[in-house]
Amino acid sequence: MAKLNPYLNFDGKAEEAFTFYKSVFGGEFRGEVFKMGNAPGTENLSDEEKNRVMHIALPIGDDLLMASDIVPSFGQTLNVGNNNYVSIFPESRDEADRLFKGLSEGGNVEMPIEDQFWGDYFGSFQDRYGVHWMVNYNEEYTK
Repeated sequence: MAKLNPYLNFDGKAEEAFTFYKSVFGGEFRGEVFKMGNAPGTENLSDEEKNRVMHIALPIGDDLLMASDIVPSFGQTLNVGNNNYVSIFPESRDEADRLFKGLSEGGNVEMPIEDQFWGDYFGSFQDRYGVHWMVNYNEEYTK
């Protein structure tokens, strides 16, 4: 079965965002934080764009959260929207609370984490970097 990993784009905030995510989830980045300035053909980028992230990855459980920054001089733009969510399925209610509290800090809570009518403990929010998250715990899923 193919494995899906969320890949996020930022406008110069990828490393800052992933340092924050690392503080919440723990662990270490997989490989180095690759910068745009290390790639061939980037000699004419500004120093600011050379310092943008080409690739960063953070293992979370058996999954991998990955990201990069856009490069405006390449004609790339970032349109932050609600079309992408990262859905987290923690192993306990306590872990759900910890992740929700940590990741939503400084963000905008859409649905507070609480017991929902469909039987799950669920909440959603947009973090301080514009990324949308869902935290969903159901004891039956962990059996």
